[in-house]
Amino acid sequence: MTGTHSHFAGVYPAMTTPFDEDGGIDHDQLASDARRLEDAGVDGVVPVGSTGESATLTHDEHVAVVETVADAVSVPVVAGAGSNSTREAIELGRRSVDAGADALLLISPYYNKPEPAGMEEHFRTVADEVDVPQIVYNVPSRTGRNVAVDTVVSLASHENVAGYKAASGDLGRISEVCERTRDEAFDVLSGDDGLTLPTCSVGGTGTISVVANVEPERSCALVNAALADDYERAREIHHDLGPLVRELFVETNPIPVKEAMAIRGYGPADLRPPLSRLSEEHVDDLAALLDDLETEPVEDEYAEATP
Repeated sequence: MTGTHSHFAGVYPAMTTPFDEDGGIDHDQLASDARRLEDAGVDGVVPVGSTGESATLTHDEHVAVVETVADAVSVPVVAGAGSNSTREAIELGRRSVDAGADALLLISPYYNKPEPAGMEEHFRTVADEVDVPQIVYNVPSRTGRNVAVDTVVSLASHENVAGYKAASGDLGRISEVCERTRDEAFDVLSGDDGLTLPTCSVGGTGTISVVANVEPERSCALVNAALADDYERAREIHHDLGPLVRELFVETNPIPVKEAMAIRGYGPADLRPPLSRLSEEHVDDLAALLDDLETEPVEDEYAEATP
């Protein structure tokens, strides 16, 4: 990692939102999850993103989740605060910061699918109005449109646009963003667990990760090894995690990871409609993979050597 990067490096679990039997947020379990992840060595946490089922939370619930997580941990809290409405993103961003968020994760506008000029104006306006570091989140599988590389590069010059979460599945696009922002104080984070290692290899600085909810130590060991340029070790951990990563996306995220957390004893697997529990045909395979990894603890020899 070069000296120009200043905000985001390492592993940031994209946290789930636990629900109680009545469908409300289980704040005790949420705080417990956040503390467990911090104790495992993660570099920050990301509540109320896609994995946190933000689409089915009210704004008040969204803010309450951020507050619970911020109160539970001392690592940075990067709150999901995006919207397809610029005005709504500003409001949610401000409220999230007031609730304790240190930074924001902003999904690109979905459904209305703005052109590149509108896309850039959206992010710039939020960055102008909310004075904390912000990560541009590109996930075309959910939004219907890529954030153009030129747009990301242009936004990187804004003092509050500090990073890019890359979830396009396109390593060429990720590499170009890394290449063209390498002289900026700008970090590129993988948003696809299967591409965390390749992303680090082309200049990325870590991951906003789903698998880290259940394998935080192993995720940290992978990224720390990669950032220390020990790609032999990082590749070994990448392949160890590979089967679980694939199993966590056999159905729509966060369905499988919530089931995995329930298997590990980290709270119930309940989701809010229209999402439903993991199909029975996948549960045994998931449990077996989790059991195999649990019997093989990982050493993170670079934990103190990386930022």
